[in-house]
Amino acid sequence: MTDDLRDQVHAAARRARVAADELVLATRERKDAALHEMAAALRRRAPEIIAANREDLAAGEAAGLPEGILDRLALTEARVEGVAKALETVAVQADPVGEVLRGSTLPNGLELRQVRVPMGVVGMVYEGRPNVTVDAAGLALKSGNAALLRGSSTAERSNTTLVAVLRDALESVHLPADCVQLLPCHDRASVTHLITARGLVDLVIPRGGAGLINAVVEQATVPTIETGVGNCHVYVDANADLDMAEAIVLNAKTRRTSVCNAAESLLVHKDVAAEFVPRITKALQQENVTIHGDEQFAQQPDVVQAGDDDWGTEYLSLDIAAKVVDSLDDAVRHIATYGSGHSEAIVTNDVAAARRFTARVDAAAVFVNASTAFTDGAEFGMGAEIGISTQKLHARGPMGLSELTSSKWVVWGEGHTRPRG
Repeated sequence: MTDDLRDQVHAAARRARVAADELVLATRERKDAALHEMAAALRRRAPEIIAANREDLAAGEAAGLPEGILDRLALTEARVEGVAKALETVAVQADPVGEVLRGSTLPNGLELRQVRVPMGVVGMVYEGRPNVTVDAAGLALKSGNAALLRGSSTAERSNTTLVAVLRDALESVHLPADCVQLLPCHDRASVTHLITARGLVDLVIPRGGAGLINAVVEQATVPTIETGVGNCHVYVDANADLDMAEAIVLNAKTRRTSVCNAAESLLVHKDVAAEFVPRITKALQQENVTIHGDEQFAQQPDVVQAGDDDWGTEYLSLDIAAKVVDSLDDAVRHIATYGSGHSEAIVTNDVAAARRFTARVDAAAVFVNASTAFTDGAEFGMGAEIGISTQKLHARGPMGLSELTSSKWVVWGEGHTRPRG
């Protein structure tokens, strides 16, 4: 079975390579037409997609999946419309392929140009979020890449239907259906065969929980980009506007708990703790948030005493860890110890404090007086995103079109030869 599965994954990768070789020659007009047709097809076939998703949700509920996971899995009419609009937004973005990054003419007359080119075949390994299926397919297409999608078994029916819709749309505009392929999801070996298909696959992007991401990054022989575990912090400084701080904390924590940009930790400067701790405790509890607090927070009613594990936990639920810190530097040290490099925020009216915080905090996105909920490709003007990169090489932060490209040097001469020696 394992050999058969490996052959199946490798065969899909070879088909993807053929599709990518054709796609690299496609004009922006053809790619944009495909994206618009994909969006239209999603809208036309929304009832079919939602029906498949209901089957996944029913199976997930029967299996006892947590509420946050079910929320990520769910596709409503509004969410289908959202992913369709995301494809249309990608269509109006500039095509990164062929963009000249730099260039010059050497003294000997050689003309140098460094230009963006597609990665080629991009694998995506992700958990029960069927919207990722559409986002990944759309971004890969616009950036000239063929996508191999390995979703989770919890979203099997949803992903199968979505990919069928997208493939039909591609064929209708005379682009290869194999630009988008769904890999088997019931055997974890399919992930292993994908991430070790060196020479067949150019890049793998894992998107999901820490266990999935670590397994892919540690076992892959194909280049990978590490994405998005989000232990995000909001730090309320000594000179914060407390009305603003309350609004930002509530938005960052409660807007949507199942996403990686949700705040999981709250840090409060000791100089405002006497006023802000009881205030934010009441506000969070009114939103049904359980607070896992240090000694000062634990003095408030119904606050759970935090343990060591709480400071590094990505809850993905209506829970938050909360601590009073002695200084901005203490907050920065706490974030350096427990943060995941995703998104961090400071609330302050002190420009010097804000500058110190943004300079010292090592994360993909650092916010001043704004919610961490804004770490999102669409909010950053990228349309859809393929993930939030928390690494430092090649791509960092929301990954849009340009992050799915590499570059090549194109050199023009007129019979130039290099002297011997």
